[in-house]
Amino acid sequence: MKLNLSRQTLYMLIIALVLLIFVFVFAFVFLIPKGKEYRIQRIAMKKELKVKQKYQQWYDETYSDVQNLRSKNKAVIQAFDNEFNSERFIKENENCFESLNITPKQLLDVNGTDFLVYEVNATSKIDSPQSFYSFIQQINKSDWIIKVQFPIDFKREANLIRSSFKMRVYKNTEATASKASSSEKR
Repeated sequence: MKLNLSRQTLYMLIIALVLLIFVFVFAFVFLIPKGKEYRIQRIAMKKELKVKQKYQQWYDETYSDVQNLRSKNKAVIQAFDNEFNSERFIKENENCFESLNITPKQLLDVNGTDFLVYEVNATSKIDSPQSFYSFIQQINKSDWIIKVQFPIDFKREANLIRSSFKMRVYKNTEATASKASSSEKR
């Protein structure tokens, strides 16, 4: 049996075989390994995207909480930056107290923030515990950060109650320095 193939057919057959071999080599050497690599990277990217979305959601919730706290505690944040004025404090609260003595006590470092602490010794005569609680609420709404120190000494004198206690007023020294430096820059 003799095959009678023309030269053109033989060339076409050889070219087809070479192209077929080239396609198989290209597929097995380049495409399949790159495809596996692509699938592995796609799975890793999906995992990273899920983690990113989780952290983005946590960030958004935390940011929202911070903004809510800032809006609810705006007066406290502003009190943190206000400079303490002892004359103004005495003028605003002299009607509540029988005696009021303010002394700068110490420089206090709290979490890397410096505070100058003023100690206020106060004595007052009140007609009921409710007036004392009203005073405490007034202190909480003041322009400064004030902490009432315990114990609070209450003694009955006729129809009045004499109370004596100490308060601490915190002045943020860094806020004062930053205000001074910002005004110098202007």
